Amino acid sequence: MFAELDGQIWAAGYQSRKGQIIDASLIAAPRQRNSREENAKIKQGETPEDWEDNPAKLRQKDVDARWTQKNGENHYGYKNPISIDNQHKLIRHFEVTSTEVHDSQVLDCLIDEENTSRAVWADSAYRSRSTEAWLKEEGYRSHIHTKGQAGKPLSEAQQRATKKRSSVRVRVEHVFASHKQMAGDFVRTIGHARARLKLGLINMAYNMKRWSYLEEAAA
Repeated sequence: MFAELDGQIWAAGYQSRKGQIIDASLIAAPRQRNSREENAKIKQGETPEDWEDNPAKLRQKDVDARWTQKNGENHYGYKNPISIDNQHKLIRHFEVTSTEVHDSQVLDCLIDEENTSRAVWADSAYRSRSTEAWLKEEGYRSHIHTKGQAGKPLSEAQQRATKKRSSVRVRVEHVFASHKQMAGDFVRTIGHARARLKLGLINMAYNMKRWSYLEEAAA
C-alpha cells in the first residue's frame, strides 16, 4: 500500500529530488511487567513456559519490543526509521525495528536509489567508518554529522560543517512533529507486526497530508 501511494505521488510529478535525509523516532509501546527470568528467555528468543500454558496472558505479552537508553532516559518500544527527499519532504522509505537496533543497521534499507541527487544527510548515530566507506563505494555523498569524542571536541571547521548540515537535516524533524500531532509517539498494539502496520499507515497518512499541501501550494 505504501509503495502504491508512492507511485501515485511520483506520477503526480513529485519525484524524489535534491538528496535524502534519514532519521529515526522512538515509539513507546505498553510496558511489560516481566520478571528477570522471563526477560532473559525473551531475549534468547524463547517463550516462558507458563505463558504458553496461558494463551490469554500470552496475547498481552509483547516479545518483540525492547528497552534502550537515550540522553539518560529509558525507552521501551520500537523505532520508526524513515528516509525523506530533501525537495518535497515526503517519506520515500521506512522501517520499523525494536529500540535496541542501532540506527546504522537499517541504513541500507532506507537509501532511496531513485533520488536525483546522491547526497545523504543523517545525524551522528549513523556515522561510522564502515558506513562512510559503503556510501562512497555506492556513489553517495555523505553529509552525516561528525561525532564528538570525550576529550576531543569538534574543531571549528567541523562545527561549521555540522551547523551547515543541520540546516538541511532539521527538515526530517518536521515530519516527526507532524507524526506526533496526528497519532502521538506511541503504539497501543502488541508485537512487531502490528506496530509496523500502524506506523506504516501513519507514514502513509503523513504523505497524503503532505501531498495535499504541495498540490495546494502549486495551485
